Amino acid sequence: MPEHTIDETDCAMLKLLQEDGRASNVKLANTLNLSETPCWRRLKRLEKVGYIQAYQANLDRKRLGFGVLAFVEISFSTHTEEALVNFEQAVQKIPEVLFCHNISGESDYLLQVVSENLESYEKLSRNVIRRLPGVTSVKTSFSLKEIKASTKLPVAANSTHLG
Repeated sequence: MPEHTIDETDCAMLKLLQEDGRASNVKLANTLNLSETPCWRRLKRLEKVGYIQAYQANLDRKRLGFGVLAFVEISFSTHTEEALVNFEQAVQKIPEVLFCHNISGESDYLLQVVSENLESYEKLSRNVIRRLPGVTSVKTSFSLKEIKASTKLPVAANSTHLG
């Protein structure tokens, strides 16, 4: 639960920044009907308390040559703290792994992985993923069609999640 509450103006600012992370303070202030100094202060507060973690460009994976998107289920036979920590540290170093989640259910982890093509994925799977510490089972599903891809969160001031 967040330690700091945010109001409707903060939520509107977060929505605007999710749409355009390069929006200038002048543009934000005008859109939010604020003067520039209070707008800048709000922005800095949202960054400081952690609502805004970073700014980045969203890149087109296909244009960059990553035609394969895979969802990889990882299972362990031994669930020692050391094995899990070693796995989590190792997976952080693999640039093709976009997301890694410790999950409930039959598998222990779910990875979202990009690769240039099936041949390059096979090499990554054989030489890297299957050799990660503690891994005993790897199940891969390939995305046939991407319907929606977003990192935008549904920000609403009346949400109980916001304070």
